[in-house]
Amino acid sequence: MISTITCRGCGCIALFAVLSAAPAPAKPGNPPIAGRHEVQIRRDTWGVPHILAKSDVDAAYGLGFAQAEDDMLTMQTAVFTSRGRLAELIGPSGADSDYMVALEDVWGAIARRYRRDLDPQTRHVLEAYASGVNAFAERHPQGIVPGLLPVTGEDLEASFIYNGPMFYGLDGVFRRLMKPDAKKVAQLADDKLPTGSNGLAVAPSRSSDGATRLLVNSHQPYTGPVAWYEAVIETKEGWHVAGGFFPGSPFMLHGHNAHLGWANTVNNPNLSTVYQLTINPGNPDQYKFEDGWKALEKRVVHIRVKRADGAFDTMDREVLRSVQGPVVRTDHGLFSVRYAGLDEVRQPEQYYRLNKARNLAEWKAAMALGVLPSINYVYADEKGNIGYVYNGRFPIRKEGVDWSSVVPGDRSDLVPTAQLPFAKVPQLWNPKSGFVFNSNNTPFHATAPADDLKPEAFSKTLGIQTNMTNRAFRVLETVGIQRVISAKVFNDDKYDLAYSVQSEAANGLKGLLALDASQNPEFAAAQTVLQAWDLKTDIHNRSTALAVLTLSKMNGGAPAAAALKGTIDDLKMHFGRIDPEWGDVNRIRRGNVDLAIDGGPDIYRAVYGRPDPDGRLRALAGDTFVMFVEWDEAGHLSSRSIHQFGSATLDEASPHYADQTPLFVEMKTKPVWFTEAQLKGHIDKNYRPPE
Repeated sequence: MISTITCRGCGCIALFAVLSAAPAPAKPGNPPIAGRHEVQIRRDTWGVPHILAKSDVDAAYGLGFAQAEDDMLTMQTAVFTSRGRLAELIGPSGADSDYMVALEDVWGAIARRYRRDLDPQTRHVLEAYASGVNAFAERHPQGIVPGLLPVTGEDLEASFIYNGPMFYGLDGVFRRLMKPDAKKVAQLADDKLPTGSNGLAVAPSRSSDGATRLLVNSHQPYTGPVAWYEAVIETKEGWHVAGGFFPGSPFMLHGHNAHLGWANTVNNPNLSTVYQLTINPGNPDQYKFEDGWKALEKRVVHIRVKRADGAFDTMDREVLRSVQGPVVRTDHGLFSVRYAGLDEVRQPEQYYRLNKARNLAEWKAAMALGVLPSINYVYADEKGNIGYVYNGRFPIRKEGVDWSSVVPGDRSDLVPTAQLPFAKVPQLWNPKSGFVFNSNNTPFHATAPADDLKPEAFSKTLGIQTNMTNRAFRVLETVGIQRVISAKVFNDDKYDLAYSVQSEAANGLKGLLALDASQNPEFAAAQTVLQAWDLKTDIHNRSTALAVLTLSKMNGGAPAAAALKGTIDDLKMHFGRIDPEWGDVNRIRRGNVDLAIDGGPDIYRAVYGRPDPDGRLRALAGDTFVMFVEWDEAGHLSSRSIHQFGSATLDEASPHYADQTPLFVEMKTKPVWFTEAQLKGHIDKNYRPPE
């Protein structure tokens, strides 16, 4: 069974560990030589690093050093995972991800394409960032795992190759193939906390003051290699960005530069095709293709697995490939998977171009490179343009075939060789309604109904999703009916705490209220509490705990009656009543900080948690790094942000370990000091790495 540890966010499949499989790493392209890089790191009063450099390469070195300072433990775990050596580090639970790395031949793609296909400047940035990580690690060897150094540009590239397809759910495709009867488990007990993301842009025509507004609101796990890290970069070569980064990514993944910005959410089109191969009865390593038999590419990988006693075992796994892509041999057949992002190494290059785009035309040109496998984009800029792109590397498939099902693996006409050009990807620009949004929902609801994209305009072979989320319904019920949107209204809409009457939660509530409680006093009392629920998730609400915890169990597959009974028992055990205030149950805990927090699953103010031993939910994912970006009527930029913890993601001794948490729970923000003039007077520390 493939069981990579994932979380649905950025909106929303994202790896807890960035994956790949590697040979022994080569020396970095830019070794850490003191004084070689002209870069300053200025830590503002919140600990956020502002990287000021002469060149982009210098800035990447500084960012690598700064991120290693703040979270070297996560960085090195990510690197070992990217090399396909996670099991060597953490034991048997890492073996499946190591196999997945080998199955996708990530390092084979790097060997073939990294120096051939990737723009040299992008490679230099990757390698300089790796050098910054090495410089910090060499000067602070405590806790550095033997074999980590040197980190290389190829290590970073590997994470992009593997991570990209995970955002649209490739791991789930392999998991279902290898264990199709796996049962769902309760959300709050699952290794994967279901999350989501929000992106929202409002044009001057919809604003009270002629401003253009953008909300950047991806939902991620609070810690780990895909937890958001905030930074500001400025170079003399025109790379000037502020926003969210992942450990191991030199590029701002979403946020803004001086001229434009964007928010990402995860989309879920059908970007993978599963083929059932016909095996040669006389040779199990051959499959039928057209009128002949072809040999499977075959090798064996040796996965080193750490045991509890510290010794190591070796696990041998078969790795197969056909003309379509990676192959898995199961007890119900031989299957190959062709997917968007297969053997693609240029994802960092596209992010780099997006970071440096100065206007809509340049941004679209960067998008037209077309190598990012998926992800929605919600865009806004200083000229008042807004837009939405349902991005994907859509294969051009044969019409009339059900591509959502397994297709025959013996026909060449069912193996797409081209992709839809960016100009034909579903997208919406400057609608008359004056707003665009996405909350992991269908692209056919991205603005007011009159301006929406029409399903009939797109081939069914694209596999475009049709779902709605509570958050999407709530945008239409707030922004959609607010004719004039001020800064305050925009802020309040972000912190909406309600479930829509059209949501799955509201439908689930109806089912709970319909249970026969005539012979069950406990259920009758619970229904009284549920009847009073206003579908909101504020901390003082006395119906939310019973409702949300029960609905979470139902979403995990439990029957309504069993879910309700289980929640009643849990609440009585830990709180002595079935109607505690939601804030007594829903908590954000970090070191000595233990605070009530509003929000809940699939709320625009998203919070996902698991129960601690005391029965309280410890928030682990959902709203993390939030950014509000605004260009006023004259095009002047301002932005503000908040992080659920702070810039020091793992250092409990740091003053920035949880310094933003009180603001976060109060649904407040801090300024982003984007320019040198704005930063002046707010610098706590100024130094040149590797000092």
